[in-house]
Amino acid sequence: MLLSLTTFFLATFSTLTSASSSPSPWGTSLKPPASHGKICIVRAHGNKTNDTPQILKGFEECNGGGTLIFPENESYYIATRLNPVVHDLTIEWRGLWTLSDDLDYWRNHSYPIAFQNHHAAFIITGERISINGNRTGGIYGNGNAWYDAEEGTTLPGRPMPFVFWNVSDVFVQHFSIKDSPLWQLNIMNGTNMWFDDMIMNSTAVNAPFGDNWVQNTDGFDTMDANNITMTNMVYQGGDDCIAIKPRSYNIFVQNVTCHGGNGIAIGSLGQYLEDSSVINVTFKDVNIPINNNDSHGAAYIKTWVGALVPQTSYESGGLPRGGGWGVVKNITFQNFWLEAAAIGPQINQNSGDNGSYAGTSLMQVSDIVFLNFTGHVATTGNRTAAISCSEYYLCFDILLEDISLAVTTNGTAEEAIGTCTWVEPGGVVGMVGSGC
Repeated sequence: MLLSLTTFFLATFSTLTSASSSPSPWGTSLKPPASHGKICIVRAHGNKTNDTPQILKGFEECNGGGTLIFPENESYYIATRLNPVVHDLTIEWRGLWTLSDDLDYWRNHSYPIAFQNHHAAFIITGERISINGNRTGGIYGNGNAWYDAEEGTTLPGRPMPFVFWNVSDVFVQHFSIKDSPLWQLNIMNGTNMWFDDMIMNSTAVNAPFGDNWVQNTDGFDTMDANNITMTNMVYQGGDDCIAIKPRSYNIFVQNVTCHGGNGIAIGSLGQYLEDSSVINVTFKDVNIPINNNDSHGAAYIKTWVGALVPQTSYESGGLPRGGGWGVVKNITFQNFWLEAAAIGPQINQNSGDNGSYAGTSLMQVSDIVFLNFTGHVATTGNRTAAISCSEYYLCFDILLEDISLAVTTNGTAEEAIGTCTWVEPGGVVGMVGSGC
């Protein structure tokens, strides 16, 4: 198993461009870890013996200026949760961590995450952290144990394999996550972070063609985050390739390929009674190639309705959700190439609606740019874009420029065509259709 996964990582990494990444245009440079020269090497026990205790010991011993090494070709078995708190730590993560397939343990003992009723297996906390996977290291989430057990219906308790919680000045490069039970990499309260050369792949090998057994396997999510950069990322899965969630500011993403799922998302926002603002986000150079005919979106903004509406999903804990507020502004989606995504540019502010609350969102959406979209979508009509905002807070300053999308593989590319609802007069430029 280790050999096949390592081979996959190396093959996928070879498709990426070299790490010639553009720095984030916002904020300050990252502060590197201090170093006192100590080196800690952690070896795997093997034979599915739990490696968590000795991994935690390695974090403790090299904390505060050391270099922690997980050597290449070592396969670590993670049978219990872990949350090291560190500072000034360099991690050479060349080996592979494998989460156990003990579903009962993870459902009952992983760290609870209040947002959307989620859980986590591994959380890292601290400041000035450098992680280098060297294109061989990463986390194998044993996701197919979950996919096969649930067959497309996500139940509570699936753990996220890698969560950054209360961190600053973090650099992660040449790293992979394979077959994640839930969201693959998640930032919750992070400042000054840069991720480069990343592979996020969740594939349900036993799912029937056309069935999505890998829902909720987002590739890269942010929440309560500021000054975050992601460059050179490849995603395969069944949900958001990247999702920028509440209170995320100054996010820069470049050179991303999304196989399957929903594409690049701002949101969802406004699910809870709180400020859910997202400001200053740029996505550049995104490819969305065809993947089992299951690419549901490309570039979209999604917010909840503006009232507490009864919900049945586990992500809402069975409680009424919605009614959050805030602004979504200064967002740019630039240089997107689409191959059979269900739709191109999209804004939808009706998440959580039960049929009675459309147009009630309390999120103000403005200063949005969709620039240079090419390729084709997969639709039975002629719609290539859609904008549905809020009757309470009409959208404005929405620009669609250099949109050239066909509705079939060999069709004629045209400008953005669709419908606009609840937008200010003249608030949408570069799109034709009812209400635009």
